[in-house]
Amino acid sequence: MKEYKWYGHFSDDGRSYFITEPETPRHWYNYFFNDTFVSFTSQVGFGEGLCQDSMGRRIPLIMNRNVFVSENGKYFSICGLPINSGYENFVCEHSNGYSVISLEKNGIKTSFTLFVPNEGNREMWAITLTNTTEKNRTLALIPYVKTDIDGAYRPQGYNTGLGGFFSDKNAVYALGHMEFEPKKSGMKRNVYGYMASSEKPNGFDSRRNAFIGPYGEEQHPAALEKGLLCQNTDCNSEKCCLVLQNDVTLKAGESKTVYYSVGVAFDEDEMTYPDKAEFESEFAAMKAKYAEVLGGVEIKTPWENYDKLINGWMKYAADMGSRWARVRHNGYRDMTSDTGCFALVNPKLAWERFKRILSFQYDSGYAPRTIIDGGVRDRKFSDNTVWLNMTAITILKELGDVRLLDEKVKFNNGSEATVYEHLKRSVDFLWNFTGLYGLVRIWGGDWNDCVNFAGLKGKGVSAWLSIAWCAANANFAELAEKYGKTDDAKIARERGRIMADRIEKHAWDGAYYIYARTDDDIVMGSHTCEQGKIFLISQLWSVFAGLENAEKAMDSVEELLEIPLGTRLAYPAYDHHIDYIGDMAEKPAGVQDNGGIYLHPSAWKLAADSILRRADKVETGLKKILVFDTDYEVKCGEPYALYNSYFAPETGYRYATPGQSWRTAASSWLLKSTIEYIFGLHPEFDGLRIEPCLPLSWKSCSIKKVFRGCTYNIEYVCSDNGCEVSKIEVNGKEVHAERNIISPEGDEMNVKVYVG
Repeated sequence: MKEYKWYGHFSDDGRSYFITEPETPRHWYNYFFNDTFVSFTSQVGFGEGLCQDSMGRRIPLIMNRNVFVSENGKYFSICGLPINSGYENFVCEHSNGYSVISLEKNGIKTSFTLFVPNEGNREMWAITLTNTTEKNRTLALIPYVKTDIDGAYRPQGYNTGLGGFFSDKNAVYALGHMEFEPKKSGMKRNVYGYMASSEKPNGFDSRRNAFIGPYGEEQHPAALEKGLLCQNTDCNSEKCCLVLQNDVTLKAGESKTVYYSVGVAFDEDEMTYPDKAEFESEFAAMKAKYAEVLGGVEIKTPWENYDKLINGWMKYAADMGSRWARVRHNGYRDMTSDTGCFALVNPKLAWERFKRILSFQYDSGYAPRTIIDGGVRDRKFSDNTVWLNMTAITILKELGDVRLLDEKVKFNNGSEATVYEHLKRSVDFLWNFTGLYGLVRIWGGDWNDCVNFAGLKGKGVSAWLSIAWCAANANFAELAEKYGKTDDAKIARERGRIMADRIEKHAWDGAYYIYARTDDDIVMGSHTCEQGKIFLISQLWSVFAGLENAEKAMDSVEELLEIPLGTRLAYPAYDHHIDYIGDMAEKPAGVQDNGGIYLHPSAWKLAADSILRRADKVETGLKKILVFDTDYEVKCGEPYALYNSYFAPETGYRYATPGQSWRTAASSWLLKSTIEYIFGLHPEFDGLRIEPCLPLSWKSCSIKKVFRGCTYNIEYVCSDNGCEVSKIEVNGKEVHAERNIISPEGDEMNVKVYVG
């Protein structure tokens, strides 16, 4: 069997991943962010950076970056590009909040650190050059940023930006004009993109044609190819860029560091150049933030690399998803769902983010698809509001304070209501948003964005969304009861019974649940279909909703959707365009939702199998998700990240390769399924309910979780069954807790759980 290729290794604590071979199969990224700025870089510096206001207006500051060192007419990139150009000792350290790219060439050792500070619209860089030879060296250090702050370049198009240099700021700049807070919609303001250095620059370029050249390319800038270095060029109505030149003289063995800020400013006075003290202070503050924000959970299992993935990376990815969703846009469902997962690590921060999410909900109870370009965009998706109650109940149980429902949050039209009212309107809206057979309308799409033509006439319905509504409605009923709204709880439970009956009557296909019925009542996800006979998500959510045929449905999943690579989202895949489906049937067979191994639902399946006490399926499913596990299939991809999908056998050479990394709920839900379902730490208002479903090969494991200020140190001792708790000891004494709920006492508790 082939082995998984690592291209590097984890640090001992898993918080960092060191890439030692720069030529990975594709760029391996890391992300950095605060509340207003997000950027990412690959192991060779490739990536982007942008800032965003509260209504999703964006400033595209960084479209790519590179850093060059030039000496006597010859130059190289300290990012390691082009690949295989004689670089030695290449290492890229990706870590939570920062990356460091290091290498050696021509007797010069380089280190390039970049991160986003806790506040402000900028990246900060530290570039260190070390002379490893025995002679003095005079070098030109030349960082470059491609920017679209003056608008994207189009051949034969218009570029009207200005660029230049502010000598008192040590900064090269590009000036554009765009809408951005605090000005009203439709009103533009000056926006500067700038690069400022700690040392007085020896040159600059703001004109792309001067540095890159009209016929050049970013890895081989025309100015460096010609030995010209920077030419001190302003820019007027051409495409801008940001380039500085800092000349560095190094004695034998000497090192020097130059610090940079690459950021956005709205007037000249906002531009500042960094120094060593500021860089080190901001860097330390960033690291301290993540130690605090992500410190709430840590696992230890027999699978060392799985531990490192969860402890070092899935918490970080869930934090980013909770604030930045899929980065390309502010997906409402994405932010909501990721926040519910992140709540298991940091419920206080999750609650603040959740209230921000609620503020974009309509007062009707409906919620939009995204917030982008200064507006709330519906995009005719019907499911966005269904996630609110699921997220709310997780956060509130983690915090143990139902009175938080009293807090008031505005709707997107400016009217205000309690959090409880937001949640009530959410379930009320979908209860009344029905089509055929009284099921919930699919409209322009549900969780599966690409089934976007099935219900545009307002008649088509989603069996999955109807099932998901049952789960959300049950969450609301529980919250209402706890909140003292017993009448609301009674109504919700009666509605839940009615909807469950409709589902069993109109969405049960004999062995599993269908996915949808179109406007013309064409069934999707039935044994009667030629393609798309079964969809995974309806079966998974029947478990979450507690439907009567859930176990039979999951048996069908094992029979029809499971393959060595993982669990298909649908099968058989569509092989031609079908008008009433939409984008899903336009994708190649085996790609993403069209029969691919979509990892977000695969992570849901871990939870569903745990609920059904299928420990063997949990172990199998987990191994198939983890890219570095080869028990079932050899895959490729970043070992510190998760992906939206693996490509199925129909895709040929793409088989077992991953889709996009980072920008997926698979990361957040792997975290949630691990903590809440595999380790079985279910937050309840009375305490922490311990109901694990551990892989059968684990004979012992442990988890540390901070719960309402108390640190639970939980050790599991396992025999032949990964699900049945036979005994619990707290601080050395056996306890007989109802439903295995252990309430927090003091600052720390040592809990021993005997399983099997």
